[in-house]
Amino acid sequence: MTENNRSYGQGAKGEPDAPIAKKVSFLTRLRYNFDNSIAKSGAFVAYMFGGLVVMSILVVFIKYALYSVPFLYAGDKLPTPTFETFWGSFAGLLGKGGEATWADRILGIIAWAITITLAASITGFIVGAIGRTFERLRKGKSPVVDSGHTLILGWSNRVFPILKELAIANENVRKPLVVIFSNKTREFMEDEIESRAEGLGKLKVITRTGDPTNPTDLKRANISGAKSIIILDEDEAGDATIVSTVLAVKSVNSNPNTRIIAEVDDPHTAEALETATEGRVISVRSHDVIARVTAQASRQPGLAAVTLDLLDFAGDEIYFNSVPALAGKTYADAILAFNEASVIGIVDEKGETHLNPKQGTKLTAKTRIIAIAEDDDKVVYTGVREDIATKKITAKKAPAAKAEHLLVIGWSSMGRSVVAELAAFLPKGSSVHIVAQSKFVAATELENLNFGDIKVTHASVSGDIDELIAAASAKKYNEVIILGYRNAISESEADAQTMLTMLQMNQLFAADGNGVEPTRLVAEILDSRKTELARVAAADDLVVSDNLAALLIAQVSENPALAPVFEDLFDADGASINVRPIEQYAPLG
Repeated sequence: MTENNRSYGQGAKGEPDAPIAKKVSFLTRLRYNFDNSIAKSGAFVAYMFGGLVVMSILVVFIKYALYSVPFLYAGDKLPTPTFETFWGSFAGLLGKGGEATWADRILGIIAWAITITLAASITGFIVGAIGRTFERLRKGKSPVVDSGHTLILGWSNRVFPILKELAIANENVRKPLVVIFSNKTREFMEDEIESRAEGLGKLKVITRTGDPTNPTDLKRANISGAKSIIILDEDEAGDATIVSTVLAVKSVNSNPNTRIIAEVDDPHTAEALETATEGRVISVRSHDVIARVTAQASRQPGLAAVTLDLLDFAGDEIYFNSVPALAGKTYADAILAFNEASVIGIVDEKGETHLNPKQGTKLTAKTRIIAIAEDDDKVVYTGVREDIATKKITAKKAPAAKAEHLLVIGWSSMGRSVVAELAAFLPKGSSVHIVAQSKFVAATELENLNFGDIKVTHASVSGDIDELIAAASAKKYNEVIILGYRNAISESEADAQTMLTMLQMNQLFAADGNGVEPTRLVAEILDSRKTELARVAAADDLVVSDNLAALLIAQVSENPALAPVFEDLFDADGASINVRPIEQYAPLG
């Protein structure tokens, strides 16, 4: 029996066959050794010196090859190659002359080594200094020398709509400038702005990296030179960071006229900040605004769009005008004295703002009216319409309020505020049923919810469509509100979950035999970039959270006088915006 050539490895058949080494070429070996020498300075210098010698010899050969061509060499006889010839070539490569004696040659090499060392050291120092300077500039550590800028401290998704609104508001400004100062890297901020805030026109945006709560860092932002300062709530940080930032700003700001707008969640914190800074800080409670608009939008179709139009700089805006002709007249007269503007309130002699005051409130020469108009030149006094003022109009009575039933799908810290706002307006006997996925919201968060006379029930579900059908078909709902799972998951994931629920609800509305009756659908979208996608998913009203908050902040930063107006409008006990049939106020025709 013959033994085959098969290798069985180490074992009964003996040792395995030794692998045959692949032959390495000279150039491969040379390249390998050279690569290794780079890591060792001594070996690298030796390689370079050897290379210099080889190149010197090569130059000598080239020289004599050229001399052998008659028309390239005018001499009678070719010179004989000697060491002097080699030295001349070697010295030429070093940038030295052809020294006559060995002493001169040794001194020449020493001088060359010293020169090259000093030159390399100086060059390395200069290159390093320039590199560090560029690195510092790249990191956004240089100070801001511009003035008259809007300074944004902190970072959140509201940065992008704020920038867009400031770009519109400052279209008539020669060189509008916004500085963003946050703990994010400069590359991150600039990349995000480039991708999410297009079309800023001539608005220039400068980004700087630093800690907004550190007074030393804040000095680089030129606090005193800013026309207004916006302090953003970074969501996960909370009001504690806002308070620290306000204190840091106060410690380095030498300009008492700088207006500071701080985004705050807690009303007590807002009041404390305004009191401690003697009114220099204007607090904007974004979450309260979002909650109220979400709640009101569920009750009044189109209200979300009306609110957005009022808050952005592209639509109708709120203006303050002095009208001496109204002195001695009443607020009721003022309402009928402007053909192209709608009067909504007044600023009295003491500077206090009153929205929708009593009709009989007397006006003085120092009273300013607050009006909504397309532009400030539209707020023109046209005289009191006596024919309307004296005419008795019998308005159609609003229908008697009936108990309403709402279904809330999704939950977050915002949910309590939304339901609390709803409870203030829902008739007695109304109910709210809350459905939330247990993987995003703990069941304990839904327990012990108390909103006065409103009956509140809840259910923790897994997200299965059958559970959604069971909840939606339990009774005839007047409204369905879909809230984002903010803070439980990322904004992108929360919006995706919201849009999925919207699609499911619309599918249930369209299907027959499932017991789910079609009704109004209101959804909260956290990221404004998802608005168009959400419209495809179909909702009667969309409340875009970051847009609402950003628009409000931008408006107040440009005109602080608007702060008490919006505070009243978005306060549960203040005046409110309503969308109602005109026949409730005057007969048609």
